[in-house]
Amino acid sequence: MTSALATMVPLDHIQPALVDDLLDRAFGPGRCERTAYRIREGSEWLPALSFALLQGEGRLIGSIQTWPVALTDAAASRTHPLLMVGPVAVHPDEQDKGHGRALMAALIQALEEPDASGEPYPPQILIGDPEYYGRFGFTAEHTGAWLVPGPYERHRLLARAAQGAALPREGTLGPWPG
Repeated sequence: MTSALATMVPLDHIQPALVDDLLDRAFGPGRCERTAYRIREGSEWLPALSFALLQGEGRLIGSIQTWPVALTDAAASRTHPLLMVGPVAVHPDEQDKGHGRALMAALIQALEEPDASGEPYPPQILIGDPEYYGRFGFTAEHTGAWLVPGPYERHRLLARAAQGAALPREGTLGPWPG
C-alpha cells in the first residue's frame, strides 16, 4: 500500500533495531513493563499480520505488530486462540496525520483474507482507547470478566470478532501455548 506520504511494507523487511527505536520513541523506555508484554511473553509477532510505514527514502515512521495469544477458560479446560494487536506505534513527529489509521486499515484488510491454512483468523484483542479503536470494530463488550497478568483499565481491554463468532465471557489471557 502506498500513499503520497508513506509506503506500507511487511514489518519483517525492517531491521529489528529500527523497530525497537521507534517503539522507544513512541512509548518511552518503560514500554516493556506494560501488561501487553506479559500477555504475549515468549511469543513471536506474526509476519503476515505486522506492517511498517516508511516515509521518503525509507524512514520508519510507524509499525503495527500482531501476536498469537490465548484465552484459557475459567475451568482451564479449553484454550481459545486470539490475536493480540499492538503495539501500534507512530513516530512522535508524525502523530495525528492518519498513520495509525493506515496501519490499522492494513491489518484489518489482511485479517479479511483467510490465513495460510485457508481458515479465518481468530478474534483479535488489544489494550487501547475505546474511542479510537471502536471505529475498527473493537469493543469491551465481551472482556469485562477476563483476567490479565498485570495492571490495566478494564474498559481498555478490547476485542474484535467476526460476525457470529463467540467469545468466552471468562478466562485468563496469556501467550499461545505452542
